[in-house]
Amino acid sequence: MSSGRGVGSAGAAEADAEISAEGLPATVRQRFAGYAEHELRAPAHRDFLAARLMEEGSGGDLRWLVRTIGRDALASLLERRGGRALSRRSRAFWERVLGVRSAPPHPLAHELWPLA
Repeated sequence: MSSGRGVGSAGAAEADAEISAEGLPATVRQRFAGYAEHELRAPAHRDFLAARLMEEGSGGDLRWLVRTIGRDALASLLERRGGRALSRRSRAFWERVLGVRSAPPHPLAHELWPLA
């Protein structure tokens, strides 16, 4: 697991790597009913997996997420897509935990989703 702020070369490498063949923990897997596990483990779906867990994950899910994906990759996601992928409450939490500012929400988000 990498630690620290911003996205360094270690964070970029983590973001490009597929989640191990050991697969997803059962508690994580339950949050993605209807999705093939091999697709969720692919780098192309990393932001989707991470954002869902950042929003809805339990303490154990979040520990797994940070250990598996890394703080740098999560900080990068927050900076790039936090405003669109996370609720206001989750953005505030992750900004504090990761020490980075979230991308702003879409200008119409509040009209469409009161929790945006």
